[in-house]
Amino acid sequence: MKTYFTKSFKRAYKERIESNPKLVNKFEERYDLFLEDPSNQLLSDHPLGKNLTGFRAFSVTKDVRVVYHIHNNIAYFIDIGTHTQVYKK
Repeated sequence: MKTYFTKSFKRAYKERIESNPKLVNKFEERYDLFLEDPSNQLLSDHPLGKNLTGFRAFSVTKDVRVVYHIHNNIAYFIDIGTHTQVYKK
């Protein structure tokens, strides 16, 4: 599957993840898993509801999530951050 990092994802990654080498490594591990098999149980991938209906999320850590949606076999990464940060909208 191809992936596309939106401007909002890039901004959130820079602000919330980039300064923490452990989170960077964990994201890279989970991203590789996602590319291999988006349904891998370690990702805890799930559909979102309410104001994020149509989007999905997978876990980077117990609290850090990646929000994305798939269109035409491309995964558009929308947001990354803690549970509170990504679901507050």
